[in-house]
Amino acid sequence: MAEATVKFDKAVNTEDALVVCCFPSVGMVSSVVAHFLIDHLDLEFIGGVTHSQLPALCLVQDGAPYPPIRAYAGAPICKVDDCQSVILIMSELVVPEPLVHDIVTALFDWSKESGTRKGVLIDAFARKGMKGGLNGQEPVVEYEDTEGIDVVGIGTTEDMRKMLEDMKILPLEQGVIKGMTGVMLGEGRRRGLDILSLMVEADPRYPDARAAAIMIEHLNTLLPTIDLDHEPLVIEAERIEEQIRSMIEGAEHSAVPASSSMLYG
Repeated sequence: MAEATVKFDKAVNTEDALVVCCFPSVGMVSSVVAHFLIDHLDLEFIGGVTHSQLPALCLVQDGAPYPPIRAYAGAPICKVDDCQSVILIMSELVVPEPLVHDIVTALFDWSKESGTRKGVLIDAFARKGMKGGLNGQEPVVEYEDTEGIDVVGIGTTEDMRKMLEDMKILPLEQGVIKGMTGVMLGEGRRRGLDILSLMVEADPRYPDARAAAIMIEHLNTLLPTIDLDHEPLVIEAERIEEQIRSMIEGAEHSAVPASSSMLYG
């Protein structure tokens, strides 16, 4: 039986690293955030995750090919206790449901061997009354809807729930989290790992740069990356959004026909 394989550069320092995961979310929030962090934390490509049942394609940016599930690393300023480096794992690919558990297990086994410290999962949920547009893999959450863009969080341990409190992020009271984020949260709690998920309210009808900007502002408490006011940050998120669209243009037509294997753009 085919298995997922993590192929990251072994020379990269992973001891006590903060791992940030950005898999497809409502309004393309996670992709915009991931590309922003790559640019502003000066993260370098270090490899990817392979599986024989993933779509046979690569993404191209600035003339270079990249695997659909890939990783970047660097050593920026980090406000998480004892954080030595940051590793970003991302994809524009909606991982097919039959592969999720296998890929999560491979990533967690790699994390254990590598000595990484904590994990942050970036996700989004659809505004009340709207469908998420991720073919059934979007989160279903109950939250207090305010006039602004709401952010909620989930922590696998008491330490992570305390971190959410310190960040002034309300805990998600009730919901169903699916796909990569859902399985990583469930397996993370089972293994006693320190993982938190940050989830922002987004408009699923189009890439939501404003929701991405709100998420980046919250991440700034963990990884100081921005010196932009809110409106310039939205403009920056919109610019990155256009880069992502350009990079994956046509890729969705190259993926396997199953809707759960789509690449969004």
